[in-house]
Amino acid sequence: MMKKNTNALRLLGAVSLAALSSPAFAEKAPVALPVIEVTADAENSLTVPSLEEAREELRRVPGGTEVVPAEDYRDGRATNLKDVLDFVPGVFAQPKYGQEDMRLSIRGSGLSRNFHLRGVRLLMDGIPLNEADGGGDPQEIDPLAYLYTEVYKGGNALQYGAASLGGAVNFVSPTGYDAPSFLMRTEVGSFGTRRLQLATGGVEGNWDYYATPTFSSSNGFRDHSDQRYLRFNGNLGYRVNADTETRFYLNVNRIDQDIPSSLTKSQALTDPTQTQASSFAQSTARDIDSVRFANRTAFRAGEWDMTLGASYTYKDLFHPLSFAIIDNLYQNAGLYARGTREGALLGGKNRLTLGANVIAGINNAKQFQNLGGEAGTLRNDVDETSINYELYGEIEQYVTDSVALIAGAQLNHSIRKLDDNLLANGDDSGDKTFTSLNPKLGAIWDVSEEVQLFTNLSRSSEPPTFSELNPSAMPGFADLDPQEAWTLEAGTRGRSGRFAWDVSVYRAWVENELQLFVTPLSGAGGYAVNADKTIHQGIELGASVMLAGNMLGEDTLVWRQAYTYSDFQFDGDPAFGDNQLPGVPEHYLRGELRYDLGGFHIAPNVEWVPKGYYVDNANTESQKTDPYALLGLKAGYAFSNGVSIFADGRNLLDKTYISNTNARPVATAADALYNPGDGRALYVGLEMRF
Repeated sequence: MMKKNTNALRLLGAVSLAALSSPAFAEKAPVALPVIEVTADAENSLTVPSLEEAREELRRVPGGTEVVPAEDYRDGRATNLKDVLDFVPGVFAQPKYGQEDMRLSIRGSGLSRNFHLRGVRLLMDGIPLNEADGGGDPQEIDPLAYLYTEVYKGGNALQYGAASLGGAVNFVSPTGYDAPSFLMRTEVGSFGTRRLQLATGGVEGNWDYYATPTFSSSNGFRDHSDQRYLRFNGNLGYRVNADTETRFYLNVNRIDQDIPSSLTKSQALTDPTQTQASSFAQSTARDIDSVRFANRTAFRAGEWDMTLGASYTYKDLFHPLSFAIIDNLYQNAGLYARGTREGALLGGKNRLTLGANVIAGINNAKQFQNLGGEAGTLRNDVDETSINYELYGEIEQYVTDSVALIAGAQLNHSIRKLDDNLLANGDDSGDKTFTSLNPKLGAIWDVSEEVQLFTNLSRSSEPPTFSELNPSAMPGFADLDPQEAWTLEAGTRGRSGRFAWDVSVYRAWVENELQLFVTPLSGAGGYAVNADKTIHQGIELGASVMLAGNMLGEDTLVWRQAYTYSDFQFDGDPAFGDNQLPGVPEHYLRGELRYDLGGFHIAPNVEWVPKGYYVDNANTESQKTDPYALLGLKAGYAFSNGVSIFADGRNLLDKTYISNTNARPVATAADALYNPGDGRALYVGLEMRF
């Protein structure tokens, strides 16, 4: 206990010192909306933008963005980030099993990692959720707890100070102003799935509130994949005056997960429900207890609209694996400030944004011998300290009534320090600092009120996380450089008649990509080394078309799709030449044909990977995944009294397929790298809101 209290004081001291030393679709389709003038009033929160405000804000970004209303996925099963982000082109979100770890990759970010994500900043209401070193756990996100989700791809996440290859995903909470006074939702389904959500919200004078506890459990499709989740998400807001509001957040997670092993390709395609015997013998699991407190305050200061934020997270991870037990205690804290001023300059509209983030964290990371799921001999005990200073700014200048030029930059200074508390097995202590300046230039042309063209050039820089700096597979403190890239992007979004679209084309020249070049040891996983040069390029195509309307009254038939083309490759690497980077398919398509009539809807859908992808840098043909197509069907009815029901069928043809893989320098038939996707499943649900 004394150790934990000492770490807490060190963390708070680091944040305080860092702060003192720093300078100050609509309707299920990717559409561009007409310009909307939105003003805050007593019916809107000042700290949390409404869905309409969020859509309008994303129109000002000269690059690939998306907003996903919760209603887009609440009409079916909604348990993980794949359910939320599957129709966002450019995003590849595939779970390993159930709600557990997944590969969340945007534009090829974090390809060497299918656990504890890297390369994408996760935020709740604009405040970072990741650990201070950049790692993150997607299973702490409850899709039912949010009003909408914003996706900022690549350098388009500058407004939150992020400058990674993948960008940022921001989950935005309901408030008492837009939440139902009472909500109850229950789901049951295949693999023993049960889920219950309760929620309440309202406004009392100057106060407003929202609270939602959720419980879910499942036996899992695979052996040894039982899971139980108990979560709470809530916020309390106070309107000080017409221009000032403060909001307090509380997020609690209790996650108990049994985890199955990865399998060889033959095992995964022959019997996808199995796991290796070590999963049972070593009681492999990933259990998380976390509490997060945050505050966000918005106010007007002269000509500036200001937002201030602060957060503190305490997380305990108990993670038995076949080779060891990982026991981590994370404490992270941050301070955040952003100001925006709008006016006129040089005869055109002008907006200036300035911001600063200070984020610090300490992880007391221990490893024990695994004795049937119980901690044996202590093998490793280190303190991992991360401190990040981020300054960012952006200016938007309209040079004509319809053309805006955007220029911005982020300055990042990151410190990574490791103190080894157990020297009997060698001294892993070390420290590194990383400093980068990441500029961005862009332009937007409003061709009409509903059509835009955009382009941007941005630089990203991503310091390695401690999973790379001090990996299980190799003792010591790795001498790694930050992953850096220049990305050029162009695209268009809009609507014309029955058609709506959102298209981006990009190419990123990456240096020092964090990639696996070393064969793993003793099942502990490989470790990362900087590649020389790599190329990430692709096409992101979101589109929808109303095929028919008013056939039987006020009914519609709409096709929507999200297509992602990913071409990620080494660029003249000494060992692997111009080989493809492993981990994601070249082509990925999600499509849905939806018919609505009154409160009734039915929507057959497809997930299609027409070409398998490599799992190793050597591009071993025999170990590629196989192509697959999954057919699904959703249907439901929304009654006029606030009650709705749904049924959601997944993988209806019971296709055996690979949903997620590890990566290797060279793969063989004996390597357990593959995680099969769920078989045929049916989920039904009932929701009441008043």
